[in-house]
Amino acid sequence: MTQTNNPLLDQFAKVMTDAAGVADGARKEAETFMRAQGERMLAGMDIVSREEFEAVKAMAEKARAENEALAARIAELEAKR
Repeated sequence: MTQTNNPLLDQFAKVMTDAAGVADGARKEAETFMRAQGERMLAGMDIVSREEFEAVKAMAEKARAENEALAARIAELEAKR
């Protein structure tokens, strides 16, 4: 296949490359905007963070275990009566 030096095709290729760059920039800008909007909406909804949730979950598990231990101890003491 012969390679020709066609300025029209060179210009077209440059325009397409520039268009792809602009499209990628617009995509990144849209993602940034959507992420910021999502974070703003979540902040206004009084939603707990993952760290807060995990801390409360651990506290509940510990309280449940202590409650079960105390219930077993009460049952043991009542059985001795």
